[in-house]
Amino acid sequence: MCSPEEAALLRLEEVFLEALTRINSLVLQPLLTAAPDPSDSWGRECLRLLQQLQNSSQQLCKVTEESLQSLRERLHHPDSTGLESLLLLHSADRVLQAHKEYIDSYTSCVAVQAFQKAAKRRSEYWRSQRKKLRQLLSGMSSEGSVGTALGQALRQPLTHHVQQYVLLLLSLGDAVGERDPARELVVHAATVFGNLQSFMRQALDQALATQALWHTLSSRLRDVLCTPARRLLQDSQDSPVTVTPLRAERALLFDDALVLLQGNNVQTFDLKLMWVEPGQDGCTFHLLTPEEAFSFCSKDPEGQVAWQWKVTQAVCQALRGKKDFPVLGAGPEPSEPPTCRCGAYTFYAEGRYCQATYEGEWYWGRPHGKGTLKWPDGQNHVGDFCQGLEHGFGIRLVPQASEDKFDCYKCHWREGTMCGYGICTAPTRCTRATSKRAYGMDLGSSRAPLRPLSPASTQATGRGVRGVAMASRKTVTAPCQQSTEKVHGNNSGPTLAILPRRGERYIGMWQANQRHGPGVMVTQAGVCYQGTFQADKIVGPGILLSEDDSLYEGTFTRDLTLLGKGKVTFPNGITLEGSFSTGAGRGLHTQGVLDTAALPPDPSSTCKRQLGLGAFPVESRWQGVYGPFRDFVRAGCPGDLREALLGFHVQSSRELRKSQEYLCCERTHPEDRVGRMEDILEELLQHREPEALQQYLRKALSNSLHPLGKLLQTLMLTFQATYTGIGANKHLQGLAQEEVKQHAQELWAAYRGLLQVALERKGQAPEEDEDAETR
Repeated sequence: MCSPEEAALLRLEEVFLEALTRINSLVLQPLLTAAPDPSDSWGRECLRLLQQLQNSSQQLCKVTEESLQSLRERLHHPDSTGLESLLLLHSADRVLQAHKEYIDSYTSCVAVQAFQKAAKRRSEYWRSQRKKLRQLLSGMSSEGSVGTALGQALRQPLTHHVQQYVLLLLSLGDAVGERDPARELVVHAATVFGNLQSFMRQALDQALATQALWHTLSSRLRDVLCTPARRLLQDSQDSPVTVTPLRAERALLFDDALVLLQGNNVQTFDLKLMWVEPGQDGCTFHLLTPEEAFSFCSKDPEGQVAWQWKVTQAVCQALRGKKDFPVLGAGPEPSEPPTCRCGAYTFYAEGRYCQATYEGEWYWGRPHGKGTLKWPDGQNHVGDFCQGLEHGFGIRLVPQASEDKFDCYKCHWREGTMCGYGICTAPTRCTRATSKRAYGMDLGSSRAPLRPLSPASTQATGRGVRGVAMASRKTVTAPCQQSTEKVHGNNSGPTLAILPRRGERYIGMWQANQRHGPGVMVTQAGVCYQGTFQADKIVGPGILLSEDDSLYEGTFTRDLTLLGKGKVTFPNGITLEGSFSTGAGRGLHTQGVLDTAALPPDPSSTCKRQLGLGAFPVESRWQGVYGPFRDFVRAGCPGDLREALLGFHVQSSRELRKSQEYLCCERTHPEDRVGRMEDILEELLQHREPEALQQYLRKALSNSLHPLGKLLQTLMLTFQATYTGIGANKHLQGLAQEEVKQHAQELWAAYRGLLQVALERKGQAPEEDEDAETR
């Protein structure tokens, strides 16, 4: 047998459904028939809000009909249909959601006075309908405006309905036995709709306060600030505060932003990117945003507590993306906003990020974690940030003048500056569409966005192979290649550069973007020079080997002309030793001794003349390449460092953009990435016998997704950039051979490092160092 409360619920649903139907025909339909003027933007917006209200009203009707049907089934078949079959009980959250959507739509109309504005367009009609509205409402005043009456007609039935819901559900809960399985559902439903009453009261209060606010502002400020979804939470005219060091005569806290007004000047701060910090004196608290830091000071501790609590809860609510239920600051979610969060912000203050939009992770007002920076000119950077600066692995695209062409820099960054080994892919005028350039990672000022590499803008200091764009006067038929290595904090090191206009390749010490120290220079004509450079100039004695194996010893000019005391040894063994000079239009002059008695040298010995050996110890070369891999192994092969290593050799433009998207995407399954590394290490443990190991290494080194394969690809790029083209010179064979042997040893050491990590993860003892024969 059904209880009296259930019968009362059925009657309540019937009355409410009838009221919704009458509201739709008497109020909503006539409001929607009054079309606004095409030039009236706010009129069109009000019409949209009313259409949204009608949709939510229809959805509420649908849910009420289903609830009514379940009640009828229960009353007609009480023995076969249990109390838990009522929609109001088993789907209380769904019924609640329909009510909340109606309340949100209704309060949006209230906040911007949509009812009043729509009623004005048909004022005569609504005056004739006042009697019908009075019949629909209880307690309607005859002096009230039509707009107010329409608002009451749309709100009053819902308010009464929810109030009766709570009373009947509480009564039903008392009637149901303690052991009844439906009791928990009844208690939950009573709690839910009790909370809905509080939600309705707060929503209406905020909407009315927001409506009143717009009347106090100028039309210009209203146009800037007024949106239907925005709600006023706190006004400094009601609770005075002083804002320092910013100047503001009025502070307005909305549910999505904090607004400071000074005359007609408006400063708006997104709550999602606002951090709140308590003050020390009990009357002040501090606010931090991406570009501003300021304080709110109240006259008394109570005012400070009220403002700080409201701001804190508003920030939490904005981050959750939905209104707190039942009231602001209530609910199961934490009441303190997280210090680490995600968001998007466009920088406006002068500086290296001016006009750039950052989207990604933040920490206390600064980009921190993974994110994307985009400038209006098309330049963008995706990667890791730390305390507001690029720090970690990143990919930067710098657009060229031509459409859809860009330089791509893939490298590690330290405190906003390129650091370590990296790759640049750039469009050229060469026959092939792109060139790969490995370059020095300390480029440009840390206060300005990176621009394309150029001799004027590039700054590098360190050890490695240094790249500057090659631009020969003649048409170049091969891709331009550059390679560089930079060891952070090191003032000098072996370096390679393809110099502009002259087509020269330089291998040697580099400092402050200039050749400095011992180095080897190779020209397009096949001439090799070894000597000392200072501030980009040749100084002191040097050695020059020509393509025909002639050997020049002495001091040289910038264009490699022998000057002063020197000696020339020709391929046939004849030597010329003396003083050399040049003059305008006179060519090279010499005064010295020509020795023709010497025997012709062995051709094999002249071919074996090698430059650079001993000047650049092979163990010190390319530490910027080996270093990141060693760090990766030393850290236990974590996923984020592996991701950085894999980012070095993405080839095509499409893959570049995909790699950028991957760097900043949400990692919903980080265990997948870890799992793949686990698979690699597991496979490594299963192939430790010599024959199996050879097959494994052959497979690993040919796989660009394997850490060993990635290291090999990087080393191949550096080798090709150094010793192909101009660098394919017989007098550099010794340097190249040394490098190949060193690379083989480093690759073996890399394999051993991965093996030790695999053993440690399995809890096994590390292997002892292998003997030379095994290696």
